[in-house]
Amino acid sequence: MINGAHVVIYSKDAEADRAFFGNILGFASVDAGHGWLIFDLPTAESAFHPAEENDRHELYLMCDDLKTEIAALGAKGVECADLMEARWGSITKIRLPGGGEIGLYEPRDPRAQK
Repeated sequence: MINGAHVVIYSKDAEADRAFFGNILGFASVDAGHGWLIFDLPTAESAFHPAEENDRHELYLMCDDLKTEIAALGAKGVECADLMEARWGSITKIRLPGGGEIGLYEPRDPRAQK
């Protein structure tokens, strides 16, 4: 029985991104050995979008009040991209210290959680 998902984020500065996930976003972690941190993430869901090519993946963290979360992150020195409104929700992007980018999303669509 499948009971979870493991997300891998590739980074040019994994140490900085690990520190960001733990210290700024506040996700608890365990050390899997030699400093390889595994972070506890909130409940997850997955969607499949049509594309011209495979192997393109995105990570969006979700929240109930995006404007409040953007303000809280701003108080910690995190800059978020401009807020985008779409019929399915409100979205911003966060630049990680390692140079990558993740999304932060307030969904309007029903959520597929247990």
